Amino acid sequence: MYSPAVDIEREFGLAFWDETCPPLTGFHAHAGTLQAGLMVEFHTRMGPGQSVDQRLKMPRWMRTFEQLGGKVEIRETDLSDLERLAASSELVLVAAGKGEISQLFERDSQRSVHEKPQRTIALTYLHGMTPRSDCGGINIHVHPGVGELIHFPALTLTGPCDIVNLEAVIGGPMDDWNDVSNPADHLEKTLQQIRSHFPWEAHRFENVRLTDELGILAGRVTPTIRKPIGTLPSGRSVLGIGDVFVLNDPATGQGSNNASRTSKILFDAIQARGREPFDASWIRSTVDAVWEATRCSASLTNTVLSRPPHALKVMTACSKHPRLAREFADGFGDPSSMTWFFDPLAAEQKIESYA
Repeated sequence: MYSPAVDIEREFGLAFWDETCPPLTGFHAHAGTLQAGLMVEFHTRMGPGQSVDQRLKMPRWMRTFEQLGGKVEIRETDLSDLERLAASSELVLVAAGKGEISQLFERDSQRSVHEKPQRTIALTYLHGMTPRSDCGGINIHVHPGVGELIHFPALTLTGPCDIVNLEAVIGGPMDDWNDVSNPADHLEKTLQQIRSHFPWEAHRFENVRLTDELGILAGRVTPTIRKPIGTLPSGRSVLGIGDVFVLNDPATGQGSNNASRTSKILFDAIQARGREPFDASWIRSTVDAVWEATRCSASLTNTVLSRPPHALKVMTACSKHPRLAREFADGFGDPSSMTWFFDPLAAEQKIESYA
């Protein structure tokens, strides 16, 4: 999570890991290939962020919620449950859903750019990784046509660790995770792909081990924007939030940041409503505010995944102009400041302004 999102947690007294989670204060980007060698590289500072394992964060937050008078129920939920909740509640928010629940939220074909996954994703939590001396934060390595290696410090169940995310281009040489059947195979496949496709980073992984056997994940995500208002068979409405509304590939780390950002918007909107009902007009205006706060995260992620020619020009300019590099890095925490990055002409003008 980037600095602005963590600040929201602090505002609500929910940042319980400031003293124990390694801070993310640097941003390092590298692009190159085995044949061409280094194409571009830059380092910069960024506002302090942090990455806390959700297996730590969510249970602590649920306990805090109950201590404040809330009620947590853990169970399977279907449409009949949503009907019951909608009939007895002023407002129902749906933060995740599979099966028949997901069918309530239609894909928005006008806003969704992709119809299929853009990467095969492999996530690994590690102990024993050799840190960089020049960048205690997010490291992004781009191998054009192959994929990305992203790694950064974090906090997990067993203490400080590093999270490694491999993003393999579909059909490319890194897209071969079908034969992985257990945690040991997952770790070996991760190390093999780093040695093969990111050899300049391989020495950092010589003494690593899994933090735990559940600290792995592999699969594909189709970046999707859905229509966030779901209509139940009774005609009552429920509001989809988080990934139900805007689902990004994790390459740019926008999921948790969007959740924090939009939760604040929802909180403020609910508070401002007072005793008035959460009617269709309120829902529509709130949805519009959430979309305005999250749409640039989708544009940022789509630009990074598609890597148009102007994106490499921007990275090259970042290696020459430290202030542009800092602006670029901080833009991951506030994608609304990055609209210039989404358009080739605007990107050229931005580069020229620094030159």
